[in-house]
Amino acid sequence: MRIGLIRHGLTDWNAAGRIQGQTDIPLNAEGKRQAERLGSRLLAEEQQWDYIITSGLSRAQETGEILSGMLHVPMLEPDARLKERGFGQIEGLTSEERVSRWGTDWETLDLGQEKVADIQLRAVAFLEDLWCAHPHKNILIVTHGALLANLLSALFKDRYSERIGNLSLTILEKEKHDWTPLLYNCTRHLTLDTVKQPD
Repeated sequence: MRIGLIRHGLTDWNAAGRIQGQTDIPLNAEGKRQAERLGSRLLAEEQQWDYIITSGLSRAQETGEILSGMLHVPMLEPDARLKERGFGQIEGLTSEERVSRWGTDWETLDLGQEKVADIQLRAVAFLEDLWCAHPHKNILIVTHGALLANLLSALFKDRYSERIGNLSLTILEKEKHDWTPLLYNCTRHLTLDTVKQPD
């Protein structure tokens, strides 16, 4: 089994530096273009994908729908365990606003954020259930930055710490027991002037 872990495309809140969490913010025009660029890249590659599954939040759902239409890959039902980390009182706020309200140590305060252990638990449980249901399929998963960061931390400890970019692609493979990373946080499709189309 191979899975392609994709962070959704850009939103207006991403562009403004606002934490989205589980607030349902749609893609903006640039986010839709980013999804199309990834779709063009995947079309040009040999790897075949069987299904797409998303968190159900509109920014992930829209990204998945664009990819589904371009790749002609069916979408499975959204899974709520793929939703972004809940950030409580800090959702919708910029860094400056957070510091203004609670000071520079705001991250140490209990402001209603979902605990790291809880987000890791649901993310890993999702992966294990997916493996049990589709062990011989290759699946694209469209989800969120903090969820992906915490999932990768749960799987690989401190091996990866780079910020997960919008419309980045990470590919993991599992044959028996452990997940093996094949590609990490790749956004080269966003920086190319033209993406190679299949012959």
